[in-house]
Amino acid sequence: MKRILIISANPKNTSKLRLDEEVREIETGLQRSKGRDQFEIICKWAVRTDDLRRALLDYEPQIVHFSGHGAGAQGLALENNAGEMQLVSTESLARLFRFFQDKVECVFFNACYSEAQAQAIHQHINYVIGMNQKIGDRAAIEFAVGFYDALGAGRTYEEAYELGCASIDLEGIPESSTPVLKSPGNIYKAGNSYASNVSPAQERGEIENGSDRNVIRLSKKSEQVTPTSTTSVFPLEEPEGQVPLDSAFYVERPPIETDCYEAIVRTGALIRVKAPRQMGKSSLMRRILHHAEQQGYQTVCINFQDADAEFLNSSEKFLQWFSASITYGLNLPDKLADYWKGILGSKNKCTNYFQRYLLAEIAHPVALGLDEVDEVFKHPEIAQEFFGLLRSWHEKAKNEPIWQKLRLVIVHSKEVYIPLNINQSPFNVGLPIELPEFTQIQVQNLIQKHGLNWNNLEVEQFMRLFGGHPYLVRVALYQIARRRMTLEKLQQIAPTEEGPYSDHLRRHLLNIENDANLLVAIRQVMTANSPVDVGTTEAFQLRSMGLVKLQGNDVMPLCDLYCQYFSDRLGIN
Repeated sequence: MKRILIISANPKNTSKLRLDEEVREIETGLQRSKGRDQFEIICKWAVRTDDLRRALLDYEPQIVHFSGHGAGAQGLALENNAGEMQLVSTESLARLFRFFQDKVECVFFNACYSEAQAQAIHQHINYVIGMNQKIGDRAAIEFAVGFYDALGAGRTYEEAYELGCASIDLEGIPESSTPVLKSPGNIYKAGNSYASNVSPAQERGEIENGSDRNVIRLSKKSEQVTPTSTTSVFPLEEPEGQVPLDSAFYVERPPIETDCYEAIVRTGALIRVKAPRQMGKSSLMRRILHHAEQQGYQTVCINFQDADAEFLNSSEKFLQWFSASITYGLNLPDKLADYWKGILGSKNKCTNYFQRYLLAEIAHPVALGLDEVDEVFKHPEIAQEFFGLLRSWHEKAKNEPIWQKLRLVIVHSKEVYIPLNINQSPFNVGLPIELPEFTQIQVQNLIQKHGLNWNNLEVEQFMRLFGGHPYLVRVALYQIARRRMTLEKLQQIAPTEEGPYSDHLRRHLLNIENDANLLVAIRQVMTANSPVDVGTTEAFQLRSMGLVKLQGNDVMPLCDLYCQYFSDRLGIN
């Protein structure tokens, strides 16, 4: 039997919600369902922080349902001893649910702007539902009733979520894109509806500053959490480098994350992540390593751009630098001098150092993240030795217990043009991952998180301009959310030196102008009215740069931004 713990809070100094109606409708639906004997409902009203903790300990529920007010990244509104609002931080809730991760299967936050809590708690609980913006009382109740009706009929959490969204649509309420499910499959729901269509009197649990008597007023300290230049409920982040682990702006691309998390815990794991630059490869690698850390693994990340030129002159020096970097990453003393001697070649010395020292010293598996391995491609002799070594370690892990401690994540953007023996290459084994551009639904989700309320036409124009390229999308939304420019202004200046992409575009232009074959190929692509065959090598080079997308053996421009910029700079009519 599944136990559902419904916790509700409607503090005296907050707007009145129809919580009793929500609970009554849920109970009625489950009582009439064919699975009514499989569920037990426990309700707790006017919940304080102590009540929440004690209820989780006393009842050990499989489903936890919160109804009330949300404050986005600032937390959820429970009650204090006087019945007034007490905000509970997102971090505190995540820490609490971590303690119950072996018992709780699903957490459901039926409150405005609760996606921040859902994201944080999803680290510990498989299924978490939150709201990506404000939600009206009617929509919140319809979604909850549809969700539990489906569970009562024996459906999965994913199916129950979908039916909940459909229930909102069936009532003609334009908010079916507001509920968001975080699941092992990383399902997101987004549609063409926006909560701005809901009148303020209908909003559920919105907490913000304002003069309306139904709106909760936060202290000055809380006001400063969200930048004043944006209506985003999440603090904005500069779109540079890796996306932080706790970022609300990281976009999962199902089923990639789940596949990687499952793969990294297998003995002898080797994951190969390939995508153009600024597509999110390093951010994904960081999350794979973080998942490994949560399983008790040690992790080390090496960026090959950090290797000084002196180490790229010989295989011997390079492998010593690599071995020393891993040693320091594991917080072990450097013992290269003890193991790096004798007549054996550099590959054998490196293997002995790992087998007899590093892997022997650690008690738990270690996941190595190898970022920007494209740097090694520039040195074919070193590349052949190094990548052959990685492949041999991967093969050893199939039979030798000591090598089963090693997991590898290899990240690169370029195609592997160096000649590698098929049996000595790590690029034809393991789990291959190619990161795609964001879909329109994923971009819409990001638009909402930046506090922007665009119509379908604006979203489509945005997609044509940037093609779902993660870096281009993040920069644009950041600039607009900070009110540095409008969408219309961005469309005008994005393909020019005045725009925010000038460095990005100029770098691509210089690389193309320095390669006669690429210059011919990009001209073909930009002048064609349909996908065109520019040759295998040039096609994959342009794709590695992120400038085109493949359609079979042909290529076409990734987006209008590149079309406009290169057509202007290369004098293409």
